[in-house]
Parts: sequence; C-alpha cells; structure tokens
Amino acid sequence: MNLRLIGIGAGVLIILSLPLAGAIAGPDFAGRSDGKGGGLLSTFGLGHPSRDASASRTPSPAAAPAGPGPAEQPRTDARCGPELSSPQGVEAQTCVLSGEGRTWGRSYYRNTSGRALDAVLTVMGPAGRTVQIRCAVGAGDEPGLCETPREESAGAPEDYSAVAEFAVPDDEGALLLRSGSNSPVPAGG
Repeated sequence: MNLRLIGIGAGVLIILSLPLAGAIAGPDFAGRSDGKGGGLLSTFGLGHPSRDASASRTPSPAAAPAGPGPAEQPRTDARCGPELSSPQGVEAQTCVLSGEGRTWGRSYYRNTSGRALDAVLTVMGPAGRTVQIRCAVGAGDEPGLCETPREESAGAPEDYSAVAEFAVPDDEGALLLRSGSNSPVPAGG
C-alpha cells in the first residue's frame, strides 16, 4: 500500500473522531450538568428537543451558505423513558424510535459493574407484534447502545413500547436493571 494514502487515511480518522471524543468526554452520565448538557442521550449527540431547538434554527438568507448543503436527514421521532441506574453500576435509558414508516427500539447504556452483562431489548407493538434482540454488554465505563432491527410501522408511535433488561449472563441470570420507554407524565397534564 502507498504510505502517503495510509497517512492521509489516519489523519482523516483522527479529525473525524475528535467531535465524538469531545461529546463522550463532556457530559456527566448521572444527569448533572457540567455546562455542556448531560445524560446518555447527549453523549450520542441527541438531546432534549427544547434545548436543541435554538441550535437547529435555520440561518437567515444573508447567512446561508452560497453552495448546496448536505442532504436533509430524515426526521426520527423518539419517545424515551427516564434515565435509570442500579446500585450494581448499570445505567440505561430506553426509547422507541420511528421514522420513514419504520419503528424500532434503542437502549443507551453504561456498564460500570465490572463484569460483562447480557441485555435483552424488546419492542412491543400493536396486534401482539414483538421484536427482540440480545446484546452483549462489555464491562467498562464506555457508553454503548443496543438497537432492534427497524420494522415497518403498524400503527401510531404511541402504540409501541420498549423494555431493556440487563442481567448477569450465568445460570442464575440475576436481573440488575430494567429500563422502559414509558415516559413520565408531565405535571399538570
């Protein structure tokens, strides 16, 4: 292989990984603010819609770029439950996502328990439709995610729910945390 090509490829990888490294290093997973936001969703570049609304405003025509921009990304709606943590060191937030006529489940997690775990993510939909996937959750402090395949939607997004269960992968299968997409009801509503 050409050494120049390898060097250019390595440089591109480093440049592309810097924003990801900054996003992961910035938030505090306990939900406390460090001035940059917090929580598992913001680690993956997803945030609370009310906070992100000001950042996603369209520029005025005078400030718009002269050339064509990147293609607009399809809209994905998410309904997420609360961020939960267990005394054993597992943190998770589970969501039902929908977009482009498809629905799927995703669980964001962090495992500081010191041992590898199994996660089972289940999405339940209308008419008894269920999709389930098992994910290996490595021991360590790095955030990760478990996601089901995207299936064709068969109803409204609110007809779906998701549950992720994190357990010890042995004969006993001790359940350490169950996280669901059931969003808390806002006060006064």
